[in-house]
Amino acid sequence: MKFLDQVKIFLKSGDGGAGCVSFRREKYIEFGGPNGGNGGKGGHIYVQGVHNLNTLIDYRYQQHFKAEKGHQGMGQERTGRHGHDIILKVPIGTQIFDEHKENLLLDVTTEDKKILLLKGGDGGFGNSHYKSSTHQAPRRADPGWPGQEMWVWMQLKLIADVGLLGLPNAGKSTFLSVVSRAKPKIADYPFTTLHPQLGVVFHHDKEFVISDLPGLIENAHQGAGLGHRFLGHVERCKVLLHLIDGTQEDVCQAYHTIHQELKLYGGGLCDKPELIILNKIDALTEDVIAEKKQALEEFTGKTIYILSSLSKKGLSDILNETLTAVSTFHFD
Repeated sequence: MKFLDQVKIFLKSGDGGAGCVSFRREKYIEFGGPNGGNGGKGGHIYVQGVHNLNTLIDYRYQQHFKAEKGHQGMGQERTGRHGHDIILKVPIGTQIFDEHKENLLLDVTTEDKKILLLKGGDGGFGNSHYKSSTHQAPRRADPGWPGQEMWVWMQLKLIADVGLLGLPNAGKSTFLSVVSRAKPKIADYPFTTLHPQLGVVFHHDKEFVISDLPGLIENAHQGAGLGHRFLGHVERCKVLLHLIDGTQEDVCQAYHTIHQELKLYGGGLCDKPELIILNKIDALTEDVIAEKKQALEEFTGKTIYILSSLSKKGLSDILNETLTAVSTFHFD
């Protein structure tokens, strides 16, 4: 299934049905009074989070959604049928903004709960509504009230326990394929991953969801390399795994580039629990590993973990620490 995390769609709730002008016409009743019924309500538009979705691709090919109009009222004071509602099923973590992306209308963070987005129009009154002691044969009936309509933006921010960060070609996809059953595209060139990938990791009879985010680059916070959309997925993660390619010359600069982008983007990303991992150690000698590990520890002031996804060296320690961090994390 193709990944899509942003889409613009048009929504319109149903108009209310018109009221009815009608009078009783039974035999032997000389002056039958009004009995026109009210119109039915227009259909509402709801949004519902669904657990087994992780893309907005369904909204790429159908971009206009209009709920059914309410049906017209009828004689014998029968109210018209209400219009059918529309339920938009979206992945957990979807945010809905107005047309200009200025106002957040809805943030879908729970599963299966229907949330009202646009209310359908009320039905118009039939002429029986206007009957009174002084006006016993009204011929007035109202049209239904119009529904609401708007263009909205849907943006998906994946809800994953763990986010994989790193410069392009840092080994994130390989790591994900080793610890889960996910099958991301893997190759020895930058920007192999063009869309976030999700995988479920089972460790010590527990599980957590890990997301391989596309490689970030300098000025990602300004949108470079689709940075805004990728960094948006990081906001939902509880813990970050920052992978650094140990084969590159300046590992400290690699860490600084990503950390600076998190800081400039804001939203508390740089304050999230983080495990820093020196990756691809199978291509390094013991002396070089020790040298680069020490340099990173002095630069970051944090514990540095070493990893070879191919030989799985250091993998168990990293999963243990990740599971502990996920288990003890609490949202503010």
